[in-house]
Amino acid sequence: MFKILLIFLIGMTPWIFSLWILHKFRARTRQRLISVRLAVNYTGIPTISSQPEQQYIDGLGYIIGDLSCKFNARSPLIRCAVNPFGPCKYCSDYESIDISAKEGVGSRE
Repeated sequence: MFKILLIFLIGMTPWIFSLWILHKFRARTRQRLISVRLAVNYTGIPTISSQPEQQYIDGLGYIIGDLSCKFNARSPLIRCAVNPFGPCKYCSDYESIDISAKEGVGSRE
């Protein structure tokens, strides 16, 4: 009887051990997912109200940055391709849009 019980316990040991390892792995994975969710919730895109250079344009909505700059993204989330989060006031890459050149290209007389 003792031999049968010993064989049964030895046969069940790997199964119990693998269940224990699986349980620990799932608990660790669950904790990692929770920490990632919390980290994502605390970081975010700067909101419109915190942007001092925001402007409202009909048909487009709120746009941040200097609209006369060639690199402006015309977006409420990113200022420009060169300096997405920095202020436009002292940007070294500022290039003015030449409006008179664009008017001559598309007009037909």
